[in-house]
Amino acid sequence: MIEILKTLEFTPFLLSFKLATVTTLILFVISLPLAWFLSQTSSKSKPVLEAITALPIVLPPSVLGFYILWALSYNSPIGAFFEETFGIKLVFNFTGLVIASCFYSMPFMVQPLQSGFESINKNMLEASYISGKGKFETMLKVALPNIKPALMTAIIVTFAHTVGEFGVVLMVGGSIPDETKVASVAIYEFVEIMDYESAHIYSGIMVVISFLVLLSVYIFNQKQNRKFGGFIND
Repeated sequence: MIEILKTLEFTPFLLSFKLATVTTLILFVISLPLAWFLSQTSSKSKPVLEAITALPIVLPPSVLGFYILWALSYNSPIGAFFEETFGIKLVFNFTGLVIASCFYSMPFMVQPLQSGFESINKNMLEASYISGKGKFETMLKVALPNIKPALMTAIIVTFAHTVGEFGVVLMVGGSIPDETKVASVAIYEFVEIMDYESAHIYSGIMVVISFLVLLSVYIFNQKQNRKFGGFIND
C-alpha cells in the first residue's frame, strides 16, 4: 500500500481543489445577488428563474455537458468570438472547466442562500430600509450576517460538489494531464485500465474528503442552532 501511495500522482486532487476553490468564489459573487433577488421578489417570473437555476440538479450531466461544450466550442458564436477576438479557447482547458462547473454547481450555492434570506425576520429588513439603507446595503450588512449556517452550507457543499464532478468536466475538459484531469476523471481511467488498487485509494480519499466536508457543515450548523436556541431561551 505504501509503495502504491508513493507512485500515485496526486496532481488530479490539486486540480480538483483548485477548480472547486475558483468555482466557489465565482459562484458566491454571482449567486449572492441572485439569491437575494429570488428571496425578496414576488414577480411572476420567479418560478421560471428558480427552475432555470435548479435545472442542473435534475438534468443528466452528459446533457448539460454537451450543451456547454457546444456553446463554448469554436462552432458556436460565443466560442468563436473569444477565440478570434482574444485568442482564448474555452474548451479542453482549465477555463472551460471553471465555466462548466459554475453552471453545474450553481444550485448548490443559490438554494441555501435563498432559503437563508427567506428565513430572516421581515421586520429586521423593514427596519433597515426605514433607517435609510438601500437593498444592496441591507443584503450585505443586515441579511448576510444573520444567515451564517446557510452561508456556510452553501460554500462548503458547493466546494464539495465541484470536487466530485465527473460527467460535465469530462465532456468539456477531457483528460489532459496537469490541465483538466481532475480526481474523478483519474478514478474513471484507473477503472478503465483495471487498476483497481489505485482506484480504491483515490476513491477512498474522495470518500474521506466528502465525509469530512459534510461533518463540518453539520457540526457548524448544530453549534449555531444551540447558540441561537440559547439566546431564545434566555
